[in-house]
Amino acid sequence: MSTTVQTNSSQADRLQWWRAARFGLFIHWGPVSLVGTEIGWSRGGERRGLNFALPPGPVPVEQYDNLYKEFNPTEFNAAEWVQIAKDAGMRYLVFTTKHHDGFCNFDSALTDYKITGPNSPFGRDIVAELAAACHAANLPFGCYYSQPDWRHPDYRNENHQRYLDYFHAQVTELCTNYGEISVLWFDGLEEHFTRPDEIERYRGQEVLASAKIWGSEELFQQIRRLQPDILINNRCGMRADFDTPEQMIGAYQTDRAWESCITIGDQWAWKPNDKIKSLTECLHTLVRVAGGDGNLLFNVGPMPDGRIEPRQVERLREMGAWLQQYGESIYATRGGPFEPGEWGVSTHNDDNIYLHILAWPTETLQLPPLPQPIVGGQTLDGGQVVVKQGEQGIEISVPQGDRMPIDTIVRLEVGKI
Repeated sequence: MSTTVQTNSSQADRLQWWRAARFGLFIHWGPVSLVGTEIGWSRGGERRGLNFALPPGPVPVEQYDNLYKEFNPTEFNAAEWVQIAKDAGMRYLVFTTKHHDGFCNFDSALTDYKITGPNSPFGRDIVAELAAACHAANLPFGCYYSQPDWRHPDYRNENHQRYLDYFHAQVTELCTNYGEISVLWFDGLEEHFTRPDEIERYRGQEVLASAKIWGSEELFQQIRRLQPDILINNRCGMRADFDTPEQMIGAYQTDRAWESCITIGDQWAWKPNDKIKSLTECLHTLVRVAGGDGNLLFNVGPMPDGRIEPRQVERLREMGAWLQQYGESIYATRGGPFEPGEWGVSTHNDDNIYLHILAWPTETLQLPPLPQPIVGGQTLDGGQVVVKQGEQGIEISVPQGDRMPIDTIVRLEVGKI
């Protein structure tokens, strides 16, 4: 979805804190963690509404849909999850309230297929506890909600309007019962596979045909009545506030907000012995996202007992330690002014340009010219930097002893034109 839409002032105001935050925690969790397979997608049976062929998941419907009767995460502690996010340097949190499997991690009045249902041994409202912990810690709280629901009997059939009533009412519950919601993260599957020529004009907005499938215009009006400052992603037919490249670093894009959602391992939900990304991989992902002018929503999948796996916690805290030292080059910056390359990326604020040099192409780094004069430069570790600026471009060199193995960050002080 590459069409450019001019950001209006109210949207720019809503996005201000989020752009400055740059880094958030995504959490995919539910009864499926008991079997260690992927959330939603590992459920067997029919998948109504998909516009592409895909075989059923490996867990039979009868087994998958009854896992919640055994799901009793007695070690879940919302305050611990929030502290892990803060230790990682994350500035907001988004949690799966309902995935494609239809199970609700909140106390919806509209279904018994929920964490507080009569057959749930846990019986506590996870969303309520997590929202309260985020609010207490001043960590913006967001809700993931999947419009697709492969378990609901009315979803995408002749009774789809009844499902829409259910879906809209559940979103209203989330926007009413849990205090301030900073982000609403929809996950309509049509938006993953949309071509630019499938975008149309609808009542003055650029939307997808799926906006009508979800009743998005009316839904968005209700959401913004209840939560005026909320940010909404682009997966409910409307382009809304930001784009969402998945499991990839988004393209360099400064005229529209975007957020890459990427897993810390190979799977969204918890998987025994999942391959965890190295610290270098994690930091390079964060840096390249920020250099492209995007946010990183980094996903963990808690274990069935309610704890986030210690390996994942260790990696997140390592990222947080790095951000404590180098965060000025990530937080409250914008991507650019130089386009990303194999060498790395750049970020900037009003006074400084930060070069994140991830791989030196030669002994010197050659960059395009800048209109502003560069009045000083050093690495964020206090190392020496030699800067040569001319009409043809900029040359940067750093002695071998002042280069860092993961990311050599050069801060360039720029003057006014």
